[in-house]
Amino acid sequence: MAAMCGRVPMLMLARPVLRQTPVALRNLSRSALNGSRRHVSFLGNISRKSCVHHFQTQSWPVIARLIHTTSVCHGEIVQFKLSDIGEGIREVTLKEWYVNEGDVVSQFDSICEVQSDKASVTITSRYDGKVTKLHYEVDDTALVGKPLVDIELEGTAKDLTEEDVSTSSDSDDEIPARGGSRPAAKGKGALATPAVRRIAKEHNVNLDDVQGTGKDGRILKEDILKFVQGQGAAPQAGFVPEIVPPPPKPAAPVAAMPTPPKPKPAAMPAPVRPVTVVGKDNKTQIKGFQKVMVKTMNAANAVPHFGYCDELEVTELVRLREKLKNAAVQRGVRLSYMPMFMKAASLALLHYPILNAHTDEKCEYLTYKASHNIGVAMDTPNGLVVPNVKNVQALSVFEIAAELNRLQELGSSGQLGTPDLTGGTFTFSNIGTIGGTYAKPLVVLPEVAIGAIGKIQAVPRFDEDDEIYKAFIMNISWSADHRVIDGATMARFSNLWKSYVENPETMIFDLK
Repeated sequence: MAAMCGRVPMLMLARPVLRQTPVALRNLSRSALNGSRRHVSFLGNISRKSCVHHFQTQSWPVIARLIHTTSVCHGEIVQFKLSDIGEGIREVTLKEWYVNEGDVVSQFDSICEVQSDKASVTITSRYDGKVTKLHYEVDDTALVGKPLVDIELEGTAKDLTEEDVSTSSDSDDEIPARGGSRPAAKGKGALATPAVRRIAKEHNVNLDDVQGTGKDGRILKEDILKFVQGQGAAPQAGFVPEIVPPPPKPAAPVAAMPTPPKPKPAAMPAPVRPVTVVGKDNKTQIKGFQKVMVKTMNAANAVPHFGYCDELEVTELVRLREKLKNAAVQRGVRLSYMPMFMKAASLALLHYPILNAHTDEKCEYLTYKASHNIGVAMDTPNGLVVPNVKNVQALSVFEIAAELNRLQELGSSGQLGTPDLTGGTFTFSNIGTIGGTYAKPLVVLPEVAIGAIGKIQAVPRFDEDDEIYKAFIMNISWSADHRVIDGATMARFSNLWKSYVENPETMIFDLK
């Protein structure tokens, strides 16, 4: 910068022009101004006016071109922003940095780890360069779309995408580098943009083997594709081309036939986006039976549950119901399988009374209940309700069916009273009427056991003579309060109840 026009420094001559340029151009490198020495060295001790005129008409265009080509060259700093990681997440917590300021990173190197409310994500670099700034500390909240780190790039401006750095197009009068053009790049120092390197990686191409045809030997996308297709840009040293004999000459010249025009591809219809009618969200208060269900299920979820499942063959029960169904209709009662399940459970509870007990809130005492008030979970318009049939141990199957009919009618109309919904000692969930085979029911506190009945299915089975016959199969899923009920007790109760259900005639011996 010591070049002088008379006693006027060159930098002083540049200032009037630089003040009219963008702020980014004011950071003019010394190499750019030094390149203009040859344009002003002959001026000697001429007047200030003449020197300024020569600078503006001859030297400044050269400097302007140098400014243009060096404004985004080696050393450009870009802000690496946190991209959208999906699922509507707008902010994350920075859990760990994998780099420090001053570290050199390459593409796909891990930068940091962030934690959203759904997952932990590792952020990787998109650039080759040096980390100059970390924008967050560990445990800070990082916002999507805001910078994470600043990276000083190693490559030239062409190595960046338009999304990374906003620059103007290269000038046609770009000044070549001192010492001549760079030889074609091969080996580990091959020049290629990140996009080209990604294409090479996808095609499993080693950049060492590709001859670059771009400026300064840069490897272009077309070079990769030609290399993949076996059509290299130029033969390499030591390459012997294959000798191909010329095609035979035609016997007589044939008049060239006009080439028929290629048919135009049919215009693709514009995609029709379906019209989506978005309704308005409706916020309602949880109340009534649903509010009771919230309280009941929260309490049940705090209890350790023991589960036990089994399969039953209810072919004989199905036949018995078919025989009794018409007789029950004549008496004005709809007979389902549930009254038989409830009666069998009551008979089994006589042998295992601990399953018909209640616990207190702190589970310090166990109360054995004298009455078998067996509840049935019902799906009603108002939600899940569990009314119970009182004193099942003293009722017949027909009386149980009649009481169930009454509870179902009241539940459908939302008229179940408090006496119908309280005092239960044992519960069944008949999920099989809707579908499904197995379930995982929750105990209705303060009760200690519940059973979920699956659907009855017709399946092929083998008899004692290995002959196939039609059998009806049902599954049962038990849950018990494991604080007071052990697995052996639950299994023995299930086996006894199963024997009553599979052989309903045996219940006659224990009926009172």
